[in-house]
Amino acid sequence: MARRSAVRHGRETAVVEEDAVTGRALDPSADPWRASDADRRRGRSGGGSRGGGRWGGSGGRWWVWVGRAVLWAVIIVILVNGIRAPFERFTATETPSTGAPAADKGKGADFPTSAAGAFAMQFANVYLNYDQKSAAGREAQLRTFVPDGADGQFGWNGVGQLLVQSVQVAGVDARDANNGVVTVLARAQDKWLRLAVPVYANNGAMVVPTRPALLPPPAKAAPPQQGVQERDTALEGELAAILNDFFDAYARSNQAALSRFSDGAVIAGLADSVSFVQVRAVVAPRGEAGKRTVTATVAWGVPGTAGGGELEQTYELALVKKGTTWYVRDIRGTTQPGAS
Repeated sequence: MARRSAVRHGRETAVVEEDAVTGRALDPSADPWRASDADRRRGRSGGGSRGGGRWGGSGGRWWVWVGRAVLWAVIIVILVNGIRAPFERFTATETPSTGAPAADKGKGADFPTSAAGAFAMQFANVYLNYDQKSAAGREAQLRTFVPDGADGQFGWNGVGQLLVQSVQVAGVDARDANNGVVTVLARAQDKWLRLAVPVYANNGAMVVPTRPALLPPPAKAAPPQQGVQERDTALEGELAAILNDFFDAYARSNQAALSRFSDGAVIAGLADSVSFVQVRAVVAPRGEAGKRTVTATVAWGVPGTAGGGELEQTYELALVKKGTTWYVRDIRGTTQPGAS
């Protein structure tokens, strides 16, 4: 590259460089690598960049773009949360179909359900057993459960008698953290009684705050009338002999025999609590070739009964086939009406 002579105009000096090849003139002011006088002076004083030149570098610009990206990300998050928060509050307090306030599902979550059930069952055993010959004893026992100053017999007029054979808790309706109603089922004089017992609980202490109420016993439901649509009669005949041997071992808890029928862990059995009589029926619906769920009705001999008492029960068995042999994977009760 050739350099022409410099022409001075006052205190300024114009330098024109010419490309030796193309002959194009280059303006020194457009050259980013040429330092100005001020830059050179800063460089000599130690305050400039390396070599005294002006060089911002691409690294600085990169950090600027990173900062901008982070700033925009923060702005977007703030906007999204600002829009979502009121929407969530609106949908949490109103149902989407009617706009009515949603039910408070945790209203009675802190009520001591198990303890209140046990307390109500003990109360019912005293309350539902009365005899005019021992009224004073009943009154003394009731005072453990009822508020101070309440009627000593808690509604009974002291005449007649009632004796219950069994009392069980059927459910607990927790109204809030302190109040609930325990439903008790009782068997008395060959009749079922359903008793609603109110219970107030506070810091572990409990009381029956007001008199309970008798309700109708549970109604008898009618199960759906459905049976097996298509039965595999060939499989039922094949399984009859296998299940007779299986239930015989099952009644006696014969682990060596049960291991030959079990797929996986050996089934425990009934430990001679009954004796095996016969498999009365097997119902096998059509299905997969190597896997089937069947029901079997079994007759058990009841120990201690004169004249050969028997009890028929229905089981549901999950079976798998390996090779030519069927194995029992699981045994349990069935919910299918008319299964066998």
